[in-house]
Amino acid sequence: MTDKLRIVISGGGTGGHIFPAVSIANAIRNKRPDADIRFVGALGRMEMKRVPAAGYEILGLPICGFDRKNLLKNISVLFKIWKSQRIAKQFLKEFRPMAAVGVGGYASGPTLNIAASMGIPCLIQEQNSYAGVTNKLLAKKAERICVAYEGMERFFPKEKIMLTGNPVRQSLLDTDISREDAIRALGFDESKPLILLVGGSLGARTINESIMQHLDRIENSDIQVMLQTGSYYFDDIKKKLSEHKNIPNLKVVDFISDMGTAYKAADLVVSRAGASSISEFCLIGKPVILVPSPNVAEDHQTKNAMALANNNAALMVKDCCATDKLLDLAFETVRNEDKLAELSSNILKMALPNSADIIADEVIKMATR
Repeated sequence: MTDKLRIVISGGGTGGHIFPAVSIANAIRNKRPDADIRFVGALGRMEMKRVPAAGYEILGLPICGFDRKNLLKNISVLFKIWKSQRIAKQFLKEFRPMAAVGVGGYASGPTLNIAASMGIPCLIQEQNSYAGVTNKLLAKKAERICVAYEGMERFFPKEKIMLTGNPVRQSLLDTDISREDAIRALGFDESKPLILLVGGSLGARTINESIMQHLDRIENSDIQVMLQTGSYYFDDIKKKLSEHKNIPNLKVVDFISDMGTAYKAADLVVSRAGASSISEFCLIGKPVILVPSPNVAEDHQTKNAMALANNNAALMVKDCCATDKLLDLAFETVRNEDKLAELSSNILKMALPNSADIIADEVIKMATR
């Protein structure tokens, strides 16, 4: 095998892990076109489709998380972990990466554990303000830990931490479409305000219900609404909408591939508080109402959201209150130009730009040392 740069990147499960991973890979490739970059993910998870679509090879491991409700099922989970470790070890022996990057998610555990035991320098990237279980376990073996929030020394050795921010999809930053062209491209009226609601890459039941329970309110307003449901909820919502008369100012889709255009068109975004999404809002200065998911480890989305809300850089609505309060707050906010400008100005101050390039430089430095 030649001495060209060989890097392995592991992790996934959600867009919040996958988008930063691909951004780091793209940044490495921009700096070192000779780089051979391979991914390791979990079979059946969304990285197995998204990573090849971005132009990279990916190895799938038969790994999954522990079942906390049915302990007997964890016998099979332990077997899958053992099998995944064997597959990862064989892959690493054959590929011989010069550095390994973990972005969180099931697959990064066995991959970086084996890599560290083989003497391969490891870097982990933690997107959230509250560290994930996998990254906390890997911290002792990592040489560098790239984080997006201050105060992460409560989870990781201080001397290993590097404040870099979260890499985001470059397409969001590169888009030069105007608000008028963007809103027309989506089929809306440029003279009326537009609220964009997104539940993350997998969708969000609460955000969907906040719209579906108030269809009459939307229909009788002058505000336009675009809802990304997530593929899991889409068919059921379309069926319910078919039983309701057409609402011209409401558009419902399962997935938005061109988020750059969607964000540019929107006057206000409603979103879950995933770390990658928040990083995107900071970099593009988008006013946002955050609805943290309660179904995540250590309630880390609430901590992410509070980091912005405490600086008047975003508004926050608790998940349990969203169906009653979210639409009222969104309508009130999108009509208040001063509030939108204030939120936009404050969230821009929290941006950490060039994250992918900074992390890529660190990975290359480790790999070529």
